[in-house]
Amino acid sequence: MPELENDVPEVARVASDLIRFDTSNYGGGRSNGEREAAEYVGAYLEGLGLATEYYEPIARRTNVFARVPGRNSDKPALILHGHLDVVPAVAEDWSVDPFAGEIRDGILWGRGAVDMKDMDAMILTAVADVLRAGEQPERDIIVTFFADEENGGVEGSALVVKDRAHWFRGATEAISEVGGYSIAVGDRRAYLLQVGEKALIWIKLIARGRAGHGSGLHPDNAVTRLAEAVAALGRTEWPIRLTDTTAALLNGLADITGDDAGDPDALALRTGAASSFIRSTLRTTTNPTGLTAGYKHNVIPDRAEALIDVRVLPGTEEAALADIRRIVGPDIEIEVVHTDIGLEVPFSGDLVDAMVAQLGRHDPGVPVVPYLMGGGTDNKALAGLGISGYGFAPLRLPADLDFTGMFHGVDERVPVDALEFGRRVLADLIRTY
Repeated sequence: MPELENDVPEVARVASDLIRFDTSNYGGGRSNGEREAAEYVGAYLEGLGLATEYYEPIARRTNVFARVPGRNSDKPALILHGHLDVVPAVAEDWSVDPFAGEIRDGILWGRGAVDMKDMDAMILTAVADVLRAGEQPERDIIVTFFADEENGGVEGSALVVKDRAHWFRGATEAISEVGGYSIAVGDRRAYLLQVGEKALIWIKLIARGRAGHGSGLHPDNAVTRLAEAVAALGRTEWPIRLTDTTAALLNGLADITGDDAGDPDALALRTGAASSFIRSTLRTTTNPTGLTAGYKHNVIPDRAEALIDVRVLPGTEEAALADIRRIVGPDIEIEVVHTDIGLEVPFSGDLVDAMVAQLGRHDPGVPVVPYLMGGGTDNKALAGLGISGYGFAPLRLPADLDFTGMFHGVDERVPVDALEFGRRVLADLIRTY
């Protein structure tokens, strides 16, 4: 295993340690499990003098909790939460071992460096900064690390919220991943603060036909029928439909660039590497992600299936499904495999003001704009308890780093100095908010 560079900051060492736990989640209940990573996190928190609790409703799918007493426990508690699982990585596609946690030339590499063992380490070391200084947070801080987020939280946050709701007693707000990071807008830097998430609908398309010999004339071919439906859906250009959050995002980008906000796609393209991430938040997306059919080269199967990852704007779920049914046609069955809610909370209030203020303190003069994330987080599960969730994993990033492109991608990496920046911002936030 590669050695870490000398003088590596604690936040990077912790993130590297977490990456070395292969917590790959293959979906559908198939996972390496989070137990060892959860035990590492629990031991770290206990080393700070905190009492921890574990919840493992399914073997090896481990969740861990601790509560940090604040100076003013009459104030609503704030949740800092992360997930310990990662999507799988094909090692042959990577420039480094994806589970070595290697640090090279000031960059931490590995699966989870972006999603989201970086933020897990920032949470832990921010709490450590405060407690080791003999200080207390302004209010109670609830620290929770979940299992199974990469499978929609079915075996993680959903069960924790159901069976351990008392962990979150007194909390009204939560902070987690995929927000607070910097992007390049033209030749300027800006920060995205995540105040919403698109709704999730995972569907399966099923085509049926007549089985037969591969050499025959066969118009009733399930594979052909499915392929036509998948192509039609995958190539659909969904119209732009703005929400309060995306309208505010575009107005913010227009202020930064001096461009007119009348062409949302053109304005989003001014964000460079982040533009694909941002453009996906302006519309429905329907991406084919899997195909299953047949068992022998010369046998036409009577059934073919495709997986489609559908992400829609909050409140448009039924309309989107109706459109999908129209696009694929009446000969295709649609099975809804999993759904989750969309979220949108105001870009205002004391917590938002505090997050914006801390970014301004640590990176003065850089604008902060709200955005609606195309994916989802465990904030959706906490929303069932009436808790408002935000994405705030603060990272000051190089303008030429395609950070958003590395979510679930190859060669995930994050600069060590960005992790240090995030640790400082989070520590100061929990000291003062």
